[in-house]
Amino acid sequence: MTNDLLNQRLNKILPKIMSSGFLNGKGIGNEIPFYIFDYPPEHELQVRSYINTLTQIELKQKLPDCNVVVVNLLKFLLDYIEYRGYTEKFLRIASLPDNAKTLKSIKSIAGTGKLAGYFIETIMSRRPELILISGVGSVYPVIRVHELLNNLHRYTGLTPLILFYPGVYDKTALRLFGQTDWVLDSPTKERNYLNKYYRAFRLID
Repeated sequence: MTNDLLNQRLNKILPKIMSSGFLNGKGIGNEIPFYIFDYPPEHELQVRSYINTLTQIELKQKLPDCNVVVVNLLKFLLDYIEYRGYTEKFLRIASLPDNAKTLKSIKSIAGTGKLAGYFIETIMSRRPELILISGVGSVYPVIRVHELLNNLHRYTGLTPLILFYPGVYDKTALRLFGQTDWVLDSPTKERNYLNKYYRAFRLID
């Protein structure tokens, strides 16, 4: 995808948010208003810059009364670890030489269910009218976003949620970084299962 094509897609996001019924979850039947904006991971910095402009300038100008909550998953994860008093334990675990054991240990203190509970406590309690999530690549493989989204379905109601995803979403599965064949979650390569997920709409085709 070229920069021009990505810019064209990015420029459609604000009009999409401002379109009739988007913030009220209308026009999507009984589906959950989860949206994914997928993009090539090599354009991460460009997308980060856009998100900053969108949230700090455009949404404040166009929708000043809308309660927009922005969640960077890396900050969210670190805040959770500090909140639970796991900072020293986390640093100790992170220094372990065995990647598989390190990941397993980290997930034991920051599992998806626990993070979903923290999300509800800290994000949904702020009564957001729009949620934007970024930083997906920074927390992989500790947080698998398809698992996180599955845990949030029942709690977000009609609040639209937009996930900025550095990979490919084809409405049936998520492929982080566009990879489909292999992951390195263990000392030996394991066949990567597709992160099957179909409960979200592509924000911009």
